[in-house]
Amino acid sequence: MFLKSLRISNLYDEIRFIRFHAGLNLIVDETPVSANKETGNNVGKTTVLMLIDFCLGASPKSIYTDPESKKNEYQLVKNFLVDTEVLVTLTLGERVDSSPDGDLVIERNFLPRRNLVRRINGKQLSEPEFEEALTNQLFPGHYGKKPTFPQIISHNIRYKDLSVTQTLKTLSGFTRDDEYETLYLFLLGCDFDDGDEKQNLLQKLRIETSFKSRLEATQTRSAYESLLSLLMDKIKELDTKRATFKLNTTLDADLNSLQETKYSISVVGSELARAKLRRSLVSEAAAEIGTSKADVDMQELRALYDDVDGRLSGLTKTFDELVQFHNRMINERARYISKELPELETKIRDKESELAALIAIEAKVAAKIIESGSMEDLEKLVTELNDHHRRRGEYETIIGQITQVDANIELIKARLAEIDGLLFSSDYEAKIQGQLGKLNRHFAAISEELYGEQYALKADRATTRNGQQVYKFTSFNTNLSSGKKQGEITCFDIAYTLFADDEGIPCYHFLLNDKKELMHDNQLTKIGSLVERQKQHVQFVASILRDKLPPELNNDRFIVVKLSQHDKLFRIEQSEDS
Repeated sequence: MFLKSLRISNLYDEIRFIRFHAGLNLIVDETPVSANKETGNNVGKTTVLMLIDFCLGASPKSIYTDPESKKNEYQLVKNFLVDTEVLVTLTLGERVDSSPDGDLVIERNFLPRRNLVRRINGKQLSEPEFEEALTNQLFPGHYGKKPTFPQIISHNIRYKDLSVTQTLKTLSGFTRDDEYETLYLFLLGCDFDDGDEKQNLLQKLRIETSFKSRLEATQTRSAYESLLSLLMDKIKELDTKRATFKLNTTLDADLNSLQETKYSISVVGSELARAKLRRSLVSEAAAEIGTSKADVDMQELRALYDDVDGRLSGLTKTFDELVQFHNRMINERARYISKELPELETKIRDKESELAALIAIEAKVAAKIIESGSMEDLEKLVTELNDHHRRRGEYETIIGQITQVDANIELIKARLAEIDGLLFSSDYEAKIQGQLGKLNRHFAAISEELYGEQYALKADRATTRNGQQVYKFTSFNTNLSSGKKQGEITCFDIAYTLFADDEGIPCYHFLLNDKKELMHDNQLTKIGSLVERQKQHVQFVASILRDKLPPELNNDRFIVVKLSQHDKLFRIEQSEDS
């Protein structure tokens, strides 16, 4: 789909109506150099790109938050957006000049709760429904699977520091290699049904490995087994000593009952502690998934998510805001990771009740023994026995849990090995190389035309820190020179769009780019010429300073909006004057 228009309005008037066209679309800051002011400073060039991103699910906070300090908000802008009820309307179409009948009209505002507007074609949607509708518009039936919608379109929207400087790493700085693997296999059209399961299994493996590390923080399982064996020998020795005491039957039975109760308390207490630890780990992992999202303009963890957040409402919002983020895709993954939480909660409640009952029994029996006037030596012996039984319970519980974790890890690794057997088979590698070859024909041709250098994409096998194999996608200069990163990014985005059209892979045909003044005039001119020739496939939207604009592109037919220090995007100053 292509951008058709972006409308900004409020209670009082239409603030801006930006109509896009095919080919090159420039957002220009016209502030004159002679004004003794730094041009491009908060006039709204980048905000136009942010508003389009916002309409596609990104966090509203990016519009009024300082990107260098997520805690600092531009209060003037935020108040204007909220108090005047600013509404942003983005219209997409199959072609720039296509009939309105097939348009996708997205409306969003900045108000909270009941006054919030999040509509597609006039229908108000919840946050999960909103992303589901956008996902299914491009890839019917894909919602809830990996990669997510924000990840799929991340290379189309480049205004954040990472995406402006990295060709392929367009997600948050916390994104793992296995997530990029799933993304680029999908973009290449290399369907892999188990990619989503692989990510969930790897997340589960991290939880189990972390749990085992905590269980074995002091000793390994073999050490606990050795300690338990020695402890049992000592308990047997102490039991023999206790049998030599000539005690009445009732006292002997009470002592046995106390020891058994102490042991049971130890076992139940250990099980309760481990269950709480596991609940904590699973909960942390489920929360971490949200921050792994991809949007991650939610304060970049609390930013971990403004992207697979932000769009995921908020990846940074406060933690409470993040918890309330109901992106259904994230919930699907969180549900997979945290599906054992209800069972853990039940187990914790049961163990707490059981522990309370045992403690009450212990107090009752102990009081009875004390009243019997047992001898001092016997008391010491009983105390020692009780301590040994407590430790026995702890050791047995830890050993049992480590054994279970080891079994879980082996099951996960076995399933991952099955998946990798398919993913890294010769047939599948050949399929990837075939798709890369098709993409690289476009990539190399475009980069040769624009820069006299050929760029290409490659996929190498790599091993993660957990020892798992992944495909690692990287771009490189076939001339083996340092190349031009900005140029490489643009060439890749254009090449991918042409490749996707050739392969019948659905994609957005608009490419949003910030900071194009960093490129040389000649490079910008060539890009303009290329996208004008490919306007049926590519819509290139770039923000730039007027004084950095090459003469060949300084033409109103390329410019979609002009901004300046005296006419900023939201025209807040004019509104206040009125």
